[in-house]
Amino acid sequence: MTRKKTTKRIKSVNQLHQGKTRSLLNGIPENLPSLSRAERITRKVSSAGFDWPDLEGVLTKMDEEMKELGKALSSGDRRKIREEIGDLLFVLVNLARFLRIDPEDALRRTIEKFICRFHYIEASLHQKGRSVYQSNLSETDRLWEEAKGKSPNPKHK
Repeated sequence: MTRKKTTKRIKSVNQLHQGKTRSLLNGIPENLPSLSRAERITRKVSSAGFDWPDLEGVLTKMDEEMKELGKALSSGDRRKIREEIGDLLFVLVNLARFLRIDPEDALRRTIEKFICRFHYIEASLHQKGRSVYQSNLSETDRLWEEAKGKSPNPKHK
């Protein structure tokens, strides 16, 4: 690419960032929760054809991002680790969109399920006159597995 074309492209990108030029992504509120915002962004660009042709493409990208996260973890570079975790979350949002699952709802349900199971651990330990601080990982893991075997709270369906 020539220097003139590069300068022109940089100017065009700057105009998009400053809102002087219309973008497909204009109108997506910046104050949305990040998962919802990512889902809307990926839905918009998908509508313009910027998407994987099938689920396999999304899964391949997810594997690629997991490997990149592994490298970042090995390097110990916190900035790079944060970046790779963000990339992985973005791909997971794409996976959810591809499967027609609301990522906010999926995460909300998982949080509720986690809370329910953790409450089970706390209640079980309380019956023994102890708290999680007076337990160890082996015991809490065993109780976690017990909680998973219990019938789910109807609120979590």
